[in-house]
Amino acid sequence: MDSRHRIDICQYIPVRAETTATRARPEGCCPLQPIQPLRGPRQQRLLGAFKALADPTRLEILRLVKAQTGPTCVCDIVDHFELAQPTISHHLKVLKDAGLLVQTRVGIWSFYVSDPGNAALLEETRGLLA
Repeated sequence: MDSRHRIDICQYIPVRAETTATRARPEGCCPLQPIQPLRGPRQQRLLGAFKALADPTRLEILRLVKAQTGPTCVCDIVDHFELAQPTISHHLKVLKDAGLLVQTRVGIWSFYVSDPGNAALLEETRGLLA
C-alpha cells in the first residue's frame, strides 16, 4: 500500500484507555478511548428499536408509515405487502411496543403514525455511534 492510500487506524478504531494488555501491542495500535457503559432504560429503548427494525418487513412498514402525510390505516398497510393480515398485525405490534409507531383506533380500524420520538431516537443513536 503506498502512502497516498494509507489510513491512520487510530482515528477509526474506538478504544478504551484503561486496557491492561497481557501481551505486546502491535505497532500502530492506539490506546482505547474511555466510554461510559450504556445501561438501564436508555439501553433497553435502543435495543428494542434495533431489534424491531432488524426485520426487513418491519423496516419497510416503518418507512411506509413515515412517508405518509397523515395516519395510515392498517388496511392500507396490509394491502401494500404480500403477507397475511395477522402477520402484518404482529409486525405492527412489535413496532408499537418498541416505541416506533403510535396506534389510534377508530371503531374496528387501527391507524398508525410514526412516533414523534423517532427523530430523537435516531439522533441519540447517531450520538452513540459518532
